[in-house]
Amino acid sequence: MVVTTTETGLPLFVLGRQADPHSERGVDCPGELPPASDPALVERAERAKAALGDRVFVLGHHYQRDEVIRFADVTGDSFKLAQQAAARPEAEYIVFCGVHFMAESADILTGDSQKVVLPDMAAGCSMADMATFDQVEECWDALADAGIADVTVPITYMNSSADIKAFCGRNGGAVCTSSNARRALDWAFSRGEKVLFLPDQHLGRNTAVLEMGLSLDDCVVYNPHRPNGGLTEQQLRDAKMILWRGHCSVHGRFTAESVDDVRARIPGVNVLVHPECRHEVVVKADHVGSTEHIIKKLTEAPAGSSWAIGTELNLVKRLGAMFPDKNVSFLDRTVCYCSTMNRIDLPHLVWALESLAAGQVVNRITVDPDTTHWAKVALDRMLALP
Repeated sequence: MVVTTTETGLPLFVLGRQADPHSERGVDCPGELPPASDPALVERAERAKAALGDRVFVLGHHYQRDEVIRFADVTGDSFKLAQQAAARPEAEYIVFCGVHFMAESADILTGDSQKVVLPDMAAGCSMADMATFDQVEECWDALADAGIADVTVPITYMNSSADIKAFCGRNGGAVCTSSNARRALDWAFSRGEKVLFLPDQHLGRNTAVLEMGLSLDDCVVYNPHRPNGGLTEQQLRDAKMILWRGHCSVHGRFTAESVDDVRARIPGVNVLVHPECRHEVVVKADHVGSTEHIIKKLTEAPAGSSWAIGTELNLVKRLGAMFPDKNVSFLDRTVCYCSTMNRIDLPHLVWALESLAAGQVVNRITVDPDTTHWAKVALDRMLALP
């Protein structure tokens, strides 16, 4: 065993060589999250939620822990949850158990009198953080210099900040989800010659190549950390899809080798993955689809069938519990929880609910009026898709 000691005398394990199970609860492969720190928290959450009654509406994303999901009034993906919040105008408080960009979308779509609360402000999204407003503005300037900005339509994935959604709204673009990305791209190409796809390169590439018949050569990747995105003006002019160099830290972990490995271990397994996975993974999979599609596929699958699922582990484990008559496995051998989504735990939820019950609004998410206007323009364009 290799151990390094700090000046304070505390041992440090060399990365990849050893682990301390006492300090790393919840990261053992295949992974178990630690239980709630205080059994009384369940009772406290129930009591605070009951005291608030119809004044509070709790939303739980599919990737949340079970200890949080049990208190959700509605579960779903990010856009479904934002829509559900908008459909509850009587709810004074919207407690969004998800990540920051999701709470922003809920604030954009709900009324001015409603207050959106994120139980832990540290619950962000690494993918959304990979595209900042200044970086995207700089990219747009590069497209203008190449003479193609006026024939390029920006499309942003739902997993983006309100600033980026507003950018697309101002510049004739729209938002998409993993369910309607094909329709959004069809719409964009009917209005321009090229698409700037933000911020997930994999969803953009997989949709364009596997669903629309474009080639990999039609796609280029714009790297915001390199001058001109690391591309020549001619490369920008030749491309049909300008993909932002962003990805999901969870879905990006799956590899083609993961697919080969699970097929070798489980004869007859069906490999079902999210389109945020890498292109080589999606090509090797049997089925590809959004979170809602994955749930629907498992619901309709015959008893006794085997499924290896490439998406966030909380959801995969929940599906395994929901369908005990089916063999549900995680695609990768190693743990793959969404670390930022898991920041919303029971202690944070209890704190948020008890604070609201006491009349104190904590961790309110607000989007300024101008950003709200243009982000809603982009969202409304998506809602108007055929």
